[in-house]
Amino acid sequence: MKLSLTLQQAFEAPELVLKRAFLKKVIETSLRHIDTQSDCEIGIACVDVDESHKLNFEYRKKDKPTNVLSFPSDLPDEMAQILDSFPIGDLVICIPVVLQEAIEQQKTPIEHFTHMLVHGTLHLMGYDHETSDEDAEEMEALEIEILKKLGFENPYTIKED
Repeated sequence: MKLSLTLQQAFEAPELVLKRAFLKKVIETSLRHIDTQSDCEIGIACVDVDESHKLNFEYRKKDKPTNVLSFPSDLPDEMAQILDSFPIGDLVICIPVVLQEAIEQQKTPIEHFTHMLVHGTLHLMGYDHETSDEDAEEMEALEIEILKKLGFENPYTIKED
């Protein structure tokens, strides 16, 4: 499997320096873990609070910014079959929200960002935690397994002071 990554950093933070090689490793690890074999394309946009808020309201009718939004490709199967690599979709990650959540959850910025990248990638591949408790448990279990492969702890474990 080969991954093509488009990265737009409209918002950058000195405490969260993103390297393309690392992003590709996280996404490739996620896709391989769920047995994705074909070459894929993904777009990632790192945005500010205003852009996240606008998109979250426009597409989800939620009047607030959010950590990650997933926009799966709606390419028809007939078109996908003739392409060299399959466009799985786009992720919009709100860096200020991720940084604030990292503080609240006592995680490093890269730790929480990586979790959001895995989470969003799974959404692009059809996983959804909002459809049922079983689906939420399945998605969380996959996230835990993938993050462990990447050297990160269970993101759902609450840290004690």
